[in-house]
Amino acid sequence: MLPARKKTVEDPERLSGPEKAAIVLLALGEDHTRLWEALDEEEIREISQVMSNLGTVSAGAVEGLLVDFVSGMSSGGAIMGSYEQTQRLLASFMAPDKVEALMDEIRGPAGRTMWDKLGNVNEAVLANYLKNEYPQTVAVILSKVKGEHAARVLAALPEDFALECVQRMLRMEPVQREILDKIEQTLRTEFMSNLARTSKRDSHEMMAEVFNNFDRQTEVRFLSALEERNREAAERIRALMFVFEDLGRLDPGGVQTLLRAVDKDQLGLALKGASDALREMFFSNMSERAAKIMREDMESMGPVRLKDVDQAQMAMVLTAKNLAASGEIMLAGSSSDDELIY
Repeated sequence: MLPARKKTVEDPERLSGPEKAAIVLLALGEDHTRLWEALDEEEIREISQVMSNLGTVSAGAVEGLLVDFVSGMSSGGAIMGSYEQTQRLLASFMAPDKVEALMDEIRGPAGRTMWDKLGNVNEAVLANYLKNEYPQTVAVILSKVKGEHAARVLAALPEDFALECVQRMLRMEPVQREILDKIEQTLRTEFMSNLARTSKRDSHEMMAEVFNNFDRQTEVRFLSALEERNREAAERIRALMFVFEDLGRLDPGGVQTLLRAVDKDQLGLALKGASDALREMFFSNMSERAAKIMREDMESMGPVRLKDVDQAQMAMVLTAKNLAASGEIMLAGSSSDDELIY
């Protein structure tokens, strides 16, 4: 439980190979960086990860691993593996940008401070971790992150536990620096480092993006085949996909922003394959003259290839996603949770 510290390593026989290597390199310090230069990038990555989570190693354990070097060590031969020590050692022989990239990977989500990093952790993931901690500890942590993120985490916690945390936050007094440091250290070693190793993208979300880039015939073929084998997976993928028809859920301002961003020839081609309702929605957000010209252009196209229509629609969806990413429009998916209220 927070803010407990890791136990001191006493028995070197119970250490893994990478842990032993990390202890040896820590004990040798920055004067022996040529040993690091002999390692390949994957070995450096593995040892760095272990080193940053090592904690305290007793002098006896160090001596057991460094018999040949005992005479050169001080009587207080205990060492501490930490992020700072790891970064200092790496910086002595690696380029600064590579060191920073590697340490960011070890630390987990980006951010200058621990509280910045927590603000970038999905609220469900953070709530799942915090629900096993003391309410007072959770109160301290939530008081240090942005209010909007704290609100989402509280909503994801069990209700009784969340209310207890709220009461603790209401009664909270200034937290001693020592206690705050212990909480930060434990979050760093027991949560963020594990998160960096285990966090991965949801497989259904990844496949939804892949399916979004199929042409229409391939998409239908794969989804139909998947439904026969795993209906639940097919339904989850379909719910996560954002397809051309979903543009019909844009608000008027979003439609007009999208219209200004797409090429008019591409728009006409995409609308050739759209439903009547979606086509009319786009026309209603144009001036009367522009809509008339677009209808005439579409009629003059004559028959068009399905492949060309699919590509034009995919390009419009991609443009919409880019506009959403920059905050210029808001996309709503097919889930009822995404309904817009006016």
